[in-house]
Amino acid sequence: MKKIILVYGLIAGTIVAASMVWGIWVNAGEGEGMAMLEYMGYLIMLIALSVIFFGIKKYRDDDLGGVISFSTAAMVGLGISLVASAIYIIVWEVYLAQTNYAFMDDYIASQLADKVAAGATPEELDAAEAGFDAIREQYRQPLYRLGITFLEIFPVGLLITLISAAVLRKSEVLPANGQSA
Repeated sequence: MKKIILVYGLIAGTIVAASMVWGIWVNAGEGEGMAMLEYMGYLIMLIALSVIFFGIKKYRDDDLGGVISFSTAAMVGLGISLVASAIYIIVWEVYLAQTNYAFMDDYIASQLADKVAAGATPEELDAAEAGFDAIREQYRQPLYRLGITFLEIFPVGLLITLISAAVLRKSEVLPANGQSA
């Protein structure tokens, strides 16, 4: 089980991390594409974390003879999700360190520019900026930032884990080669 968790977690984490690096590189210095990058990021997370399904299936078919309980399948899926999440967090922290933690300042500037473009009043801008200042302070705290980063990816993995565990606990779903449905 540990080998499958590690291998499939590394695959998912590498896909997510590579897409994150690519997205940052493509968007370098541009705030306009921030929202689109967020949507693309979650889509790529969903696709990358789909390997959870295949990891659970491989464990069911190769190690357990084609039968797996929901709880065992969920443990495998959660393990894969945790490995992928750890890779995501590490790559994000390396990126932040390499850019002198400028992400939040750039993100806030992008959000304020969007509000200006939408015609926000000076009072609305001041209120938004005060709220963003509080967020900026929280994001400077490593434990808060790590928690937020974890919450970006792990719920996606949890959802895929629960669906995959529910589907694959039925041995007639995609039976292993040589097994009848």
